[in-house]
Amino acid sequence: MNLVIDCGNTIVKTAIFDSGTLIFYEKIELNDFSKNIKEIFDGFPEISNTIVSSVGFLSKKDMAVISLFSNLYVLDDTSKVPFKNSYATPKTLGVDRIALTTSAFYYNPKGSTLVIDAGTCVTYDMVTDLGEYLGGAISPGITMRYRAMHEHTSGLPLLETKDSIDFIGNSTETSMHSGVVNGICNEIDGVINQYVSRFEDLTVILTGGDAQFLAKRLKNTIFANSKFLLEGLNYLLEYNKH
Repeated sequence: MNLVIDCGNTIVKTAIFDSGTLIFYEKIELNDFSKNIKEIFDGFPEISNTIVSSVGFLSKKDMAVISLFSNLYVLDDTSKVPFKNSYATPKTLGVDRIALTTSAFYYNPKGSTLVIDAGTCVTYDMVTDLGEYLGGAISPGITMRYRAMHEHTSGLPLLETKDSIDFIGNSTETSMHSGVVNGICNEIDGVINQYVSRFEDLTVILTGGDAQFLAKRLKNTIFANSKFLLEGLNYLLEYNKH
């Protein structure tokens, strides 16, 4: 069994894979990780290997516990990857994008794939039908757009995500909702159209925390998979074990 850990600023996503099949998934508050990681190993003593992404958020004690119960692999820019990396600055490529690209490589090995991760930022990552990673783009995510308008102006409120009924807002708040929601949807659809014009039979994967919110609002055909990054981490763990 493999344990996959994706650690963010406040939330840690954990998943267990048995022969490539996801059998356990849990979100843990970062402050509760030390207690929960021991419970995971107690509940699944068959775990033999663990991969950690975004290791900087975990304490040395947490890493020591993981190492005590399993072989520990830390994903970084020196990890082996199954795809050809043509990124101009590979050492600056985030581990999340490495995992997403790996997942795309295995998900669609003979086709071109665009992975869109809608989280804190919206990242776009392109893998060709030859297994070559070209790069992509990074733009602000939904929450970041709301915060930017509030923090960089004197009069705009901080709003929670809400679907815009009409693209023409008739108040300050509805105008902000329209700008964020319609803006990001039009951005994503526009980017997809750019890629479709260059790559034939393109497969588009949408993942990340805002994937479900955005999926039904996009005009293009996409495949939503909220566990796509975790699957990529499991692939990388298998690839780096050998």
